[in-house]
Amino acid sequence: MTKKRRTIALLMDYMRGEYQSAVRIGVERAAEAHDVNLVFAVGEILTGGASSEAVQKSIYRLVGAEAVDAVVVASGTLCNYLGVDELQRFCRDFAPIPLCSVGLALEGVPSIVVDNGLGIEMTAGHLIDDHARRRIAYLGGSPSNGEARIRAEAYRRALATRAIPHDERLVAFGHFTIDTGRRAMREILDRRVDFDAVVAANDNMALGAIEQLKASGRDVPKDVLVCGFDDVGVARYTKPSLTTVRQPIKRLGAIAVETVLRMLDGEDVPALNLQQIELTRRESCGCAFQPIVVRSLAAPPPRGAPPSLGGQRDELERALEQAVGIPAAAFGGWTTELLSALEEELEGREGRFLEALERLLDMALLDGVFLDLFQSVITLLRARLRGPTAEPAAAATNEALERLWHACRVLVGSASVRAEGRQRLQVEVASVSLSWSGRWFSTCLSMPLVKRMLAAEMPRLQLTRAAISLYEDAQRTTLRTLFLMEDGREVEPPSASFPVRQLAPPGFLNAGERTSVVVMPLMLGDTEHFGVVALDSGVHEVVYDALRLQLGSAVKTVALHREVVRQVELRERLEQERGREESVVAARIQTTLVPERPEQLEVEGLEICAAMKPATEVGGDYYDVIPTPEGGWLGIGDVAGHGLAAGLVMLMIQSMVSALTSKDPGASPSELISALNKAIYKNVRGRMKRDEHATLLLLRYERSGRVTFAGAHDDIIVCSARTRRCVCIPSTGIWTGVFPVIDAMTRDSEFFLEDGDVLVLYSDGVTEARNVHQEQFGLERLRATIEAAQSAPVEVIRDRILGEVEAWCPSPDDDITVVVVRYRAPR
Repeated sequence: MTKKRRTIALLMDYMRGEYQSAVRIGVERAAEAHDVNLVFAVGEILTGGASSEAVQKSIYRLVGAEAVDAVVVASGTLCNYLGVDELQRFCRDFAPIPLCSVGLALEGVPSIVVDNGLGIEMTAGHLIDDHARRRIAYLGGSPSNGEARIRAEAYRRALATRAIPHDERLVAFGHFTIDTGRRAMREILDRRVDFDAVVAANDNMALGAIEQLKASGRDVPKDVLVCGFDDVGVARYTKPSLTTVRQPIKRLGAIAVETVLRMLDGEDVPALNLQQIELTRRESCGCAFQPIVVRSLAAPPPRGAPPSLGGQRDELERALEQAVGIPAAAFGGWTTELLSALEEELEGREGRFLEALERLLDMALLDGVFLDLFQSVITLLRARLRGPTAEPAAAATNEALERLWHACRVLVGSASVRAEGRQRLQVEVASVSLSWSGRWFSTCLSMPLVKRMLAAEMPRLQLTRAAISLYEDAQRTTLRTLFLMEDGREVEPPSASFPVRQLAPPGFLNAGERTSVVVMPLMLGDTEHFGVVALDSGVHEVVYDALRLQLGSAVKTVALHREVVRQVELRERLEQERGREESVVAARIQTTLVPERPEQLEVEGLEICAAMKPATEVGGDYYDVIPTPEGGWLGIGDVAGHGLAAGLVMLMIQSMVSALTSKDPGASPSELISALNKAIYKNVRGRMKRDEHATLLLLRYERSGRVTFAGAHDDIIVCSARTRRCVCIPSTGIWTGVFPVIDAMTRDSEFFLEDGDVLVLYSDGVTEARNVHQEQFGLERLRATIEAAQSAPVEVIRDRILGEVEAWCPSPDDDITVVVVRYRAPR
């Protein structure tokens, strides 16, 4: 029986980032060497305490014995979100699965770390001892991060050891990013305190500090020296290049894999594995690239003899390892192979050294090494093998070697340019492919369309294996696979659901060949969880995060479309059936939120009554009366169309008007109309994919009789108590929901009520009611009806209007709304 291949999980915050990429490469190479499967669990930020739902239901908590045999945690990345104590509990909860921490020492957990304190002490000590700097600013990481705390304590310790006072004004904190490094540096500059050097807790913050110092007119290193920590790739290429502490990040990941495998075999492992670090001096501290120290051969070669490595082999291997910063055992023992090839070259096998160097560069490229580092190899070997120029034979040998060194530099330079071009091309290709996939996924309105797009776009993104599974229950305990791809082709997913802690359908994580799979949460924002995405590892890092967001958006779009379709179907059933029960429901939607008895509302100075009569095909009439301390608000409107959609838009208007006027009772009606229009346009046009719009008029009444109004609706009718005649006041705004912004077309207007004046608001269901001859009731009949009853109570005026309209049109096809108000001036 074939032994089951072991599976190891790597947990970190996300795929992108130089630190994350280096850890991932180290773990990946070690997994390949030991023939174990890998599961990269990434893509979800943790917040909250130990019992918080976010932590308990995160993608990391789904990793367990059901899917993996051991776990490696990139603690340096997760600690920013959890803090040390929570991370400690987080790791211990994985027991009894073997677990190893990378980057942060945790109690009770085997940890692979570097001496963070020593690194900061080295940089601070270098600035003080070698450059005589005394006012050193410090940019630290988040205080919740264990590594950051250790590095901050080391900074203070380096000052105390040298009897330099600690000045809190020279300290600021960030979150290990360029932006926060820039902000932390600006914070110190704003304090107007003198400093002559900066130590940053990592390279990104150091690079941000350099940018901010340049922006403030300070030169680095002329005015201020700067040091970082990590030696990320970009540190070599910035201007100035960055002095930093180099930590062997890839090696940390590789050792972590070896550690958990030893634990699986029952071996004891050290609680703490401390890896060496070194100070790399470059331009930002004024040292530039540290020169390679070379010595002459112990004894000159015999006269006329070609140069030889002689007894310098071991010492030269150590020098090469130090010059490049790559362990001598890497790539199958690169220093040994390179020097052996050089010896063969010196013995007359022309081209042997170039072959070995080219092979080394190819392997280093696959490992993500910056190839320009190998220029220092050529510099060192050239200095060691150069013979005395006075001897003719030595001069000829030197000339031959110079041609070799020149060819080597050309080879390294060409390989470096190709590597940079290849990386740039990968990013560009990935960006273009993601752009297209984003467009297509945004058009998917059903799950079959999503599956079709996945089948088309996955190969374009260079992905050959994928399993996209959705939660089957609200508790998120089971998954059902929506889409499955193997070897670049879509295959039929299993019909049965599976436990969520398996992460992917049976067999996906443990295929016949060794696999590396990236597992990410399928979600939108921080709260909407849809399922789990599992993709094969190996494509550019930007693909994973971008594709996860695109898929989350697509699933959400499908869900919203389903809801819209459901609402449309409901509307169509209402229109088709016109049954009594559904008509009652629609009518209740429209009438529930209007004032139940407007006459009981205490709006000082106003006698109020109103009525709304929904038609058979319910429309979207709206009115409201809202008392305020200084008077009150009156609103009336009519949504174009009928049925549920119109009722829902009316419901939006009612709720927003109520909220806005409650927040600011003295607001400008035009400002409220404009704000409400933006929301209605976005909801109706953008989300509901409908074209409903509404007439809407808002009036702000003041106790003095002043009425300020804005919007577009039927004319306002004011029947004067003095003249007993009606005056029509037109509204000059624009319909709500037609345009995204109507600020320029919406203005406040006003009029004044006198004691006893009657104000009438109405919907077009009144004036457009038709008799058997298709004649409209019209505005003139409405004015005549009001004038005839002007002195009567407002309830009588309202009922007179309704009675006249009903007599004119016994079966109206539109809602009828009437609001009657009489003003009583203060005595």
